[in-house]
Amino acid sequence: MDGPVGDLVTGRVKPGVYQWRTASAARGGWRGPAERAGWHAFHLDGHLIRGRDALLRHCAEAFAFPRPGDWDDLEARLADLSWLPPARGRLLVYEAWTELAETDPASFRAALDVLTRTAEAWRDTVTPVVVLLPSTTTEIAGVPKLA
Repeated sequence: MDGPVGDLVTGRVKPGVYQWRTASAARGGWRGPAERAGWHAFHLDGHLIRGRDALLRHCAEAFAFPRPGDWDDLEARLADLSWLPPARGRLLVYEAWTELAETDPASFRAALDVLTRTAEAWRDTVTPVVVLLPSTTTEIAGVPKLA
């Protein structure tokens, strides 16, 4: 399996949160390789997320759990994920994250912190969590880039 997603799902790249320089995330080309490798694939459409409440709602929809009330509740739910069927890993692609970063930078930073802690908590388990933040133009200081 080639490409950045292939590198993640085969373990050649350590699980975590990554910036992903691609314009193809919207086409969903990442979903097939992840699912063929036995990973669950999740998608957040950032075009619909312009604030904290929208992000919490969309996370609940993507991961099929009750809407969290706040950041701590979201983090607790993402630390559990016991209701999901077994998988080799979980891949979340947060498309158009720049919408939230530009309209509500504090909420974007809080969400990024939660997602980073989630990936770290699951990193050394049998079901790692990887978060990809695709963009061709905007970069986030301190978030590694996936080649």
